[in-house]
Amino acid sequence: MKICAIGLRGLPEVMGGIESHCQQLYPRMVKAGASVTVLARAPYVKSSEYTFEGVQVVPVWTIKHKFVETFLHTFLAVLYARFVVKPDVLHIHAIGPALFAPLAKLLGMKVMVTHHGADYDRQKWNRFAKRLLRTGESLAARFADRMVVVGRTLTKRLQHKFPDHARKISFIPNGTLTDFGRDLSPDALPEDLPITADQYVLTVGRLVPEKGFHDLVHAFREADTSLKLVVVGNADHEDDYSRNLLAQASDNIIFAGRRQRQALHALYQYARVFVLPSYHEGLPIVALEAISAGTEVLVSDITPNADIGLPDDCYFPVGDTATLTRKIETLDTLALTLDTSAFLAKFNWDTIATETFAVANNLHQGAQASQASHL
Repeated sequence: MKICAIGLRGLPEVMGGIESHCQQLYPRMVKAGASVTVLARAPYVKSSEYTFEGVQVVPVWTIKHKFVETFLHTFLAVLYARFVVKPDVLHIHAIGPALFAPLAKLLGMKVMVTHHGADYDRQKWNRFAKRLLRTGESLAARFADRMVVVGRTLTKRLQHKFPDHARKISFIPNGTLTDFGRDLSPDALPEDLPITADQYVLTVGRLVPEKGFHDLVHAFREADTSLKLVVVGNADHEDDYSRNLLAQASDNIIFAGRRQRQALHALYQYARVFVLPSYHEGLPIVALEAISAGTEVLVSDITPNADIGLPDDCYFPVGDTATLTRKIETLDTLALTLDTSAFLAKFNWDTIATETFAVANNLHQGAQASQASHL
């Protein structure tokens, strides 16, 4: 079975939840017997074709632009997939790229869409962009052969919203690694950061408004704490928001930029607490990774975060900086412990890859059966 994936920036170590999802998913699907080609966005990967853990990565040109990049790349990638890769299944990631699901179907491809979250809720998009994203969601539900959704609550909402297509909408969550960061010593912490084990608050993500890092910085400034704040991540497209955020750096508020896997694993493992104050998520891989590393977490109470199923003390009202400040000040009194083994079983990448492979393989076999019946 040949799968072609589009909608992500690229692999490996390209920042973003979708990219992290695909980096874990596709090598496992290759081991299960799939042939996988990722059509990456040229500005984010090597200039020539290469292989990552059995996954073929092909750079396809696009303009690096906040609003144009995704749509231009997806259009070109759909054409490249059809006439060059010729896959058995085209796997589209996210509802923006899903705008091109009808085109892919018109060109005769079997289409699977993974819905990574209600992107039209992101603050960065204007009204027109949000309308386009809602249209992409609708087109995915109506034209894709299967839709996989990473959030349980979102799955139910989409099945209710599109009852005529509910049978082809299914829930498969994001996952995390079972051995994430637990075998590292404190010496693995980045030497260029002025931090020590268990003496810092950590957050990870792109510097965009929907991640709520401005709330965390504000809450941390107000907190009576000896901890430091470490923000790992950068902005794909620098703007006023990211510049204003970076301008708040100080001895106790450290913007660490992007970090590669071992350094990031160590940062997760030795944080006193991981905080995710986001206004929008699909199913947050960074929170799953923090929990997998054995770290306590505080997350906003938006529905995708609630779907993780954490103890009540782990949640705070989104945008409520006063409550977040109070929780940072009283970490030792909060009930933040959870059953890690049950958690790891629930969000296991091996299981997720098996389920996703099965969805794609059913499409492939169905197409073969249909062709055979017409012979």
